[in-house]
Amino acid sequence: MRPDDAMISVLILTKNEARDLPGCLASVAWSNDVHVFDSLSTDATAAIATAAGAVFTQRPFDGYARQRNAALTGLPFKNEWLLILDADERVPEALATEMQQVAAASPPQVGGYRIRRRDYLEGRWLRYSQITPYYVRLVRVGRARYHRKINEVIEVEGQVGQLKGYLEHYPFSKGYAHWLSKHNQYSTMEAQRWLQEHQEQMQFSLRMALTSPDPAQRRYHQKGLFYKLPGRPLLKWGYMVFARRGLLDGRPGLIYATLQAIYEYFIVLKTRELLREKGEKPASLPS
Repeated sequence: MRPDDAMISVLILTKNEARDLPGCLASVAWSNDVHVFDSLSTDATAAIATAAGAVFTQRPFDGYARQRNAALTGLPFKNEWLLILDADERVPEALATEMQQVAAASPPQVGGYRIRRRDYLEGRWLRYSQITPYYVRLVRVGRARYHRKINEVIEVEGQVGQLKGYLEHYPFSKGYAHWLSKHNQYSTMEAQRWLQEHQEQMQFSLRMALTSPDPAQRRYHQKGLFYKLPGRPLLKWGYMVFARRGLLDGRPGLIYATLQAIYEYFIVLKTRELLREKGEKPASLPS
């Protein structure tokens, strides 16, 4: 086996990540090929990346899926396997070891691996409140592609396995105001996506939402069906607090459920606004 056979390249997507990037880079110092793919940051992101020895590349942002696909197809990765990260994520040592082991031993038909992500709020892991804990993040170079403008979904050529280790994620590292500002933007894009699906009369499957072996596909159909329900913000809050037992996460769990309900309400309000602009009756949208 050649020395690089078990090595993994790393891709970190950034936009003004001077606060979070140092910790992320430190957690992947074991890699011989780290790339920071930046959306024209105006803070110290570039200096931090280059000082750490990462390959720094910039590209104007034109959509989440497009940005990620541009990195996947345009960067000169040294290794066969690639780990995709956001700057507010960290790779524990146990996960790094496990990834290197599977990179060395995976058969050719395996194109990627799902990794569990642990979200933290006020220093506490949201063990019960977190809705989507699994993400495909370790892929063979050239065998993965993203689609969807918002909450982008990755498609992998070949089988997808699942690792035992986990990523650590700190979505509130920049504070509540930043989280709300970011989700204000997300809600606009979600409303636009809903309107497009509404106009195209897209169909979603309850069977796929409940039984699909692919978590990303399951989540896609779940969201499509959920958007048809009345009282979505309250339903989401109740689901997270009681059905998922977010109460057991204590104060952070209640805060997270409330923020997610507010985000859902943003989507409802903006979708109604778009419908009015299109001359349709807002009543056609479940509230």
